[in-house]
Amino acid sequence: MRELVLGIDFGGTKVAIGVADRSGTVLRQRRLDTEPESGAEQVVSRALAAARDLLDGDEPAAVGVASPGITLPEKILLAPNVPGWEHLRLRDLVAAEFGPAVAVGNDVKAAGLAELRWGALVGADPAVFLSLGTGIAAAIAVGGQVLAGANGAAGEIGYNLRGAGDTASFASGSAPLEEAVGGRGLGTRASERLGRPVTAAALFALSREDAVAASLVAEALDELSVHVANLAITLDPQRIAVGGGLVRSADVVLPALRERLSHAVPFPPELVAAHFGQDAALRGAIALAPFLQGEAPAAESGSRGSNRSTHRARQSGGSQESPK
Repeated sequence: MRELVLGIDFGGTKVAIGVADRSGTVLRQRRLDTEPESGAEQVVSRALAAARDLLDGDEPAAVGVASPGITLPEKILLAPNVPGWEHLRLRDLVAAEFGPAVAVGNDVKAAGLAELRWGALVGADPAVFLSLGTGIAAAIAVGGQVLAGANGAAGEIGYNLRGAGDTASFASGSAPLEEAVGGRGLGTRASERLGRPVTAAALFALSREDAVAASLVAEALDELSVHVANLAITLDPQRIAVGGGLVRSADVVLPALRERLSHAVPFPPELVAAHFGQDAALRGAIALAPFLQGEAPAAESGSRGSNRSTHRARQSGGSQESPK
């Protein structure tokens, strides 16, 4: 019998579920709406039921789960998009359904692991996976490993300050850069400026013909590109792969980032679209599965920053008990 791996990617707006073989090749997959307004527990229960249907009577040899936030055994830190998500014992819930061979990791770092293992970052060192979607974050890979950081929060550039006068910060409950240029923040600003509900995706489409929309997009990309350039100056990466929902408008996003990198960075890295597109975190969940950990670089723990007194997240993303 062929050994199968189950991957589940929990997102703020969707859940992606995939069944893969030993090589990591996805055999079949399904997407669900998260329906965050209905709370966290229903997301997990519906996802597990859909995973059972997708397995079609088979049992997975291992399960990998990608989630926003820093997933500890008893809670999830800094994952605010789904009410109640912070209270979940996510690994325990999945293990109760599919057995103990379960690994849980941060979604952006998992996506970076997939690009490093199978995608656009193969052979690049150092390398960066930049996720531009509802949130803004990066996975940083050095020596074939995805960097965790002392608290599991390496690459959480959504918390970057926008300038010396910025009074909003993590301490006040803000993620300044993410709120300014992430998909949700862009949608909010566009809706206010245009006087009607507008999503980030709609804003990029409108920017091709509407001067106000074009100005909003240009402002956002100008600011974002400064932070990406500073990240490249700090790390000197060989390659940056860009993924997330905003890359559906890659013809607008990538040239803006590339131009800033070419002028600001002493040794500009190669900038490419992520290989797996919207499936990067799902492929990362599959790569996290204990079944494949001997065949893939270990992605270490972490997501949106945490208080040093809360925990010392040094665990590998492949650990069955620890966060990523």
